[in-house]
Amino acid sequence: MYTLPKHGRCEATTSASPDEVWRVLSDPTRLGQWSHETRGGEWLDGATEARPGARFRATNSTGRSTWRRVSEVVAADPPRVMSWRTVPTAVYRDCTEWRITLEPVDEGTRIVQTFDVIHINPVLDRLFYLLIKVHRDRSGALSRDIERLGAVAAGAGVVPTTAHS
Repeated sequence: MYTLPKHGRCEATTSASPDEVWRVLSDPTRLGQWSHETRGGEWLDGATEARPGARFRATNSTGRSTWRRVSEVVAADPPRVMSWRTVPTAVYRDCTEWRITLEPVDEGTRIVQTFDVIHINPVLDRLFYLLIKVHRDRSGALSRDIERLGAVAAGAGVVPTTAHS
């Protein structure tokens, strides 16, 4: 009770091919085109492509709060799976693993996104629950994210996000 969800799953289908979705998904500089919370990203340490161990930094915002997080690619199997985890730091000690799987279907690609909270301090979990109300149930926002990912990959351009959830 009064804690954030530790797991989540959503899916959407796009007319874009898995390769087209992969090109958008695997480029952190394009995160702002489809994420409701991430404004943009950049590769770190000379990385130029998604591969295990590559790191990127993303700038996020929700409401009046803005923060930056470093993530590390855990799995990159083009054009099927990309997974990354937020890297714990002295300030942000939590760690969440995100995974997006692309599956070819007759009409294009099924995009499945999951997240698993690997670690979060129980006190901070409750504090975040109280202070960041939009994170109590992110299922709608995350579903819209992968719908936008599919739309961008299908050539619909940047689909505007709704109010930051």
